[in-house]
Amino acid sequence: MLQATPLTEGWILRHSDGTVDELPAVVPGCVHTDLLAAGVIPDPFLGRNETEVAWVGRRDWTYETDLAPLNGHEQTDLVFDGLDTVAEILLDGRLLGRTRNMHRSYRFDVTGMSGRLTVRFVSAYAEAEAVRGKLGERPAAYAEPYQYLRKMACSFGWDWGPTLVTAGIWRPVRLERWSTARIARVRPLVTVEQGVGVVELAVDVERARVEAPLTVEATVGGERVRASVDGTQGVVRLEVPGARLWWPRGYGEQPLYDVELTLLHEDRPLDVWRRRVGFRSVEVDRAADAHGTGFTLVVNGERLFARGVNWIPDDVFPSRITRERYRERLGQAADAGVDLVRVWGGGIYESEDFYDACDELGLLVWQDFPFACAAYPEEQPLRGEVEAEARENVVRLMPHPSLVLWNGNNENLWGFRDWGWEARLAGDSWGEGYYLGVLPRVVAELDPTRPYTEGSPWSGSWEHHPNDPAHGTHHSWEVWNREDYAEYRGEVPRFVAEFGWQAPPAFATLARALPGEVLAADSPGVLHHQKADDGNGKLRRGLERHFAFPEGDFDRWHYLMQVNQARAVAAGIEHWRSHWPVCAGTVVWQLNDCWPVTSWAAIDGDGREKPLYHELRRLYADRLLTVQTRGQKLVLAAVNQAAEPWAGVLRLRRMSVDGEVIAEAELDFRAPRRTVTDVTVPPELVPVGPKEFLVADAGGDGGAGRGVAVDAHTGRGPAAGTDRAGNAGTDRGAAAGPGEDATASDGHGSGTKTGAGTEAGRGRGSEAGAGASQDAGAAAGPGEDATASDGHGSGTKTGAGPEAGVGRDPGTKAGTDAAANAGDGSEAETGADPEAGRGRGSEAGAGGSQDAGIGPGGLRALYFPSPDREIPYPRPEFDVAVAPGGVTVTARTLVRDLLLQADRLEPTARADRGLVTLLPGERVTIGVSGWQTPDPDAARSALYCLEPSR
Repeated sequence: MLQATPLTEGWILRHSDGTVDELPAVVPGCVHTDLLAAGVIPDPFLGRNETEVAWVGRRDWTYETDLAPLNGHEQTDLVFDGLDTVAEILLDGRLLGRTRNMHRSYRFDVTGMSGRLTVRFVSAYAEAEAVRGKLGERPAAYAEPYQYLRKMACSFGWDWGPTLVTAGIWRPVRLERWSTARIARVRPLVTVEQGVGVVELAVDVERARVEAPLTVEATVGGERVRASVDGTQGVVRLEVPGARLWWPRGYGEQPLYDVELTLLHEDRPLDVWRRRVGFRSVEVDRAADAHGTGFTLVVNGERLFARGVNWIPDDVFPSRITRERYRERLGQAADAGVDLVRVWGGGIYESEDFYDACDELGLLVWQDFPFACAAYPEEQPLRGEVEAEARENVVRLMPHPSLVLWNGNNENLWGFRDWGWEARLAGDSWGEGYYLGVLPRVVAELDPTRPYTEGSPWSGSWEHHPNDPAHGTHHSWEVWNREDYAEYRGEVPRFVAEFGWQAPPAFATLARALPGEVLAADSPGVLHHQKADDGNGKLRRGLERHFAFPEGDFDRWHYLMQVNQARAVAAGIEHWRSHWPVCAGTVVWQLNDCWPVTSWAAIDGDGREKPLYHELRRLYADRLLTVQTRGQKLVLAAVNQAAEPWAGVLRLRRMSVDGEVIAEAELDFRAPRRTVTDVTVPPELVPVGPKEFLVADAGGDGGAGRGVAVDAHTGRGPAAGTDRAGNAGTDRGAAAGPGEDATASDGHGSGTKTGAGTEAGRGRGSEAGAGASQDAGAAAGPGEDATASDGHGSGTKTGAGPEAGVGRDPGTKAGTDAAANAGDGSEAETGADPEAGRGRGSEAGAGGSQDAGIGPGGLRALYFPSPDREIPYPRPEFDVAVAPGGVTVTARTLVRDLLLQADRLEPTARADRGLVTLLPGERVTIGVSGWQTPDPDAARSALYCLEPSR
């Protein structure tokens, strides 16, 4: 039987010129982590230490250990699962081979050999510059030469990541000893044929004895089949009657079947291969229709609205990412309602631990091939490496049912067309041959069970612009770079594969990363941990469209930036989800960070959730209530992604900011499974003037949400704690009320939804966003321009327009600000500075943004038609009570975008919800973990909310 011996002990690290003493090395690992452990370099994540360790990436490094003689088998192989990146391997002074690809494994025959094992790494910079000198200059989004070698691109830095160019034995290394033959490769094709699960295993073997008769035996689901090996290949087909289907989370269970294949010689086992598989079908519907060209994932025949996030390497030193860390981060994604994770092309093919977790959690995986934001040469030595890595990784990842899509690249087809590359290339190769030739050929040959798309964004052919929102996948970066997030509502892309908005990390994360620094928006450390081009300028301009900039008040700046991020993302998701099935998915940029930084992430570099994370829990819940516009009408869109119909009663209240109910009505509604139903707001319920706003509460069966409790004596709603959704409610039909529409759209191309299409009232603040449930998150929504001033020194927004600039990935086309000026809550606002009053509960309303869910099974949407500076809010007041494990806030007046920053209580403390808005008399209990000494004053000091203008 094959015997594997890990080589983890006795490694040393040294630098060839002797400037660094010989050090102990950890394998798997990298040079930076070894130098850090030895105290040779400071932590590059702290302060501005990144610049102090830049020399590491420009040196050559050597790893060494000793191999003792090994006997007892016919052959011994030295196997490296990953070498980063350009290396030569010697044993006892004899050259075994050279490598130049981080994304591949390597195997060397060392039979009968022993002695000193040496792995010499050449600086990635030196190799990249040599290839560039040979093949010529190629344009890229960044100045670093990452496109000239097969290495994790973002180790050269990105607009959210540090420049820490690594080297090392980054994945496991071992000795494998075997006799007669071994399993070289198993390619599993897993399909479902008329309800029968089928596993076909194509086996390649390597022989030490050519004449030995070999067989393979495979088992799965209680079935066992044996087949002979013809030369070096064999095929085993197993059928599993009644196989249970694997489903993405929210659509069913995730049954996994153990598959075992054993290589035998005369019934003696020689080697064994074990994996887990799941039975499911997957396709992408890219059919043309009246709206353009679709891009809809279909799993087991079920059409999905993909609720996605983009994934970057969770650490700039990926060898530090453990199985437990993968499980934690992906568990956070699943808990936020995410059902799709896109592994972005500037990173890596992740480890088995990543895909195992996705298999178990029901997270669909969209896997980019590692090409991002650059023109890549197609000549040798790169071309052969690209095909070799693609072949290896396609087969390696095939067992995982979570993997549903291969994608050729990130933004390179777009870059060629829009970023000035075509003229600069002057006919030189740039990667098109990979994306439209090599990679689809490899996928079709090896993994025909999965779809392939040439890139993201990509419209399906050069007949359309690569980033045409009406065709295929779309990246929306004019918003953030130049436009207000209200502009998300100006179009309905078929599938939004990237969009997002920045915010700083949690306060405790910044405090840890910048020890001793007096934090300010423009302090040296804060600016160093902002990598986006003009990042703070874009943050400021984006904030000033809604609030006065809080000059000199870091705490207020930090809070408002996080509010703005959550609202921006919500504006897009609510609008696009309300247009299902025309739009079939949103993939937020981004889920995670690789170090402490101001970025687009929902979870920061220390693993702390930003308010955006909690907002995603509401936005990606199966059921979402949102206020949108359809032509000139105001509607409530009931988005029902659940498997069961959603029916019940909508309670609409036209209210004044003083708490008076001006008019109210109850309307029946029904949203069939996987559809969106629009309910027109009756004219008499549409708020008029700055003192009025609309409250819409949806009861009904199966509503989601940890709600906001309402004190019974106020008569303003049912008392409710943090109850989960119930199944109460009766199907009472669709949208009652004079002149109302209650039409629904489903996932099969029907266009029944009123006002469906791309006419979405561009920039109109009347497209107010909708209520929250699930986690009472409320920072969001269309109609953002009527947002509030706040109480740490910010005022109402000034109405400053955005400036043109480069994209999130530089090279994005320039544009002009098209922010709306409709005068219905979306126009640019000006106003006096608000009153201070940290933790006082001072607040301001916000046009068209989202608010907390109420009641068991209830969802809420709020809509303010006027700019905040025109709304005569009363000064908000609230009471705070503390009990073990929770902070309860009871509103005496309107309290807008309340946030408990739990990490200000203790760095280990976490809150179970983010932004929440309370009406008078309502209360919310915020669960807090990791807080050892609860104290009401401390809780009040960590509570933030919007505050009124003077």
